[in-house]
Amino acid sequence: MITGLDHVVVLTGDISAGEAAYQSLFGRSPAWRNSGDGAERVLFTLDNVTLELMAPDGNGEAASRIRTVLAAQGEGLASLCFRTNDITKLHRRLDRLTLKPEPVAEVESRDAVTEATLSWKRTRAASDATRGIRMFFLELARERPLSVRTGPASITAMDHVVVSTPDPERAAALYGARLGLDMALDRSHPDWGRLMFFRCGDLIVEVTHRPGKPAAGTQEQHDRLRGLCWRVADIDATHARLVAAGVDVSEVRTGRKPGTRVMTVRNGTCGVPTLLVQPSVKPGAPD
Repeated sequence: MITGLDHVVVLTGDISAGEAAYQSLFGRSPAWRNSGDGAERVLFTLDNVTLELMAPDGNGEAASRIRTVLAAQGEGLASLCFRTNDITKLHRRLDRLTLKPEPVAEVESRDAVTEATLSWKRTRAASDATRGIRMFFLELARERPLSVRTGPASITAMDHVVVSTPDPERAAALYGARLGLDMALDRSHPDWGRLMFFRCGDLIVEVTHRPGKPAAGTQEQHDRLRGLCWRVADIDATHARLVAAGVDVSEVRTGRKPGTRVMTVRNGTCGVPTLLVQPSVKPGAPD
């Protein structure tokens, strides 16, 4: 019933600075700006996912909650929102699987620039049932507009989102059996730990358990959102663009997956650990 990852939410204390940083990183302009319910929001919609920047706005209860999270954890990834084509059926499934979903709500957003509107139906699972990860689920009435490319060598799409877990068996049960994502890989390595890849539309939810991290039954029981990896078509061109824009990036290096090349983005991500990858060329595809 889950058809993909619709968007990820990144909290920031300064919406203007966050917008400028991600416009430089993506090489794309925002697709949507909106404020209300105690928050300012800027959305970047790429080919397969949306990144939503969120900052507190005003002095209401919702704004206070966002400020509390920022004070406790700093800027960074806050939640995942999965997409479905039937929110009613998915809500029933989440309820049967004891994920304690909230009642389905109808939401509307108006873009601050164009005054266009978007609407969707949404529910949220209880965080104590999703191992501490804030998870939303939505049925979008129509597609969001794409972020316009502002120059060459822009970021094209999300490759994967990383979740770390102290209990890989329970995490596998959550993402595989309960959420119904397809496990594409389950591999252990003495240096990397255990890696599990779950297909989610056109990207991967990567669940990791690192050597030396607390195991099941110890004090740390919650999973954590760890970072994002974005796809680029030409990593050398993207590297040159980001360096020219003043973004601190590593040198391009060979990725763990054969045929891939990667680089690390060291700043300008609102506290989100970020990797860029040029995927391997599929057999039979043009160079």
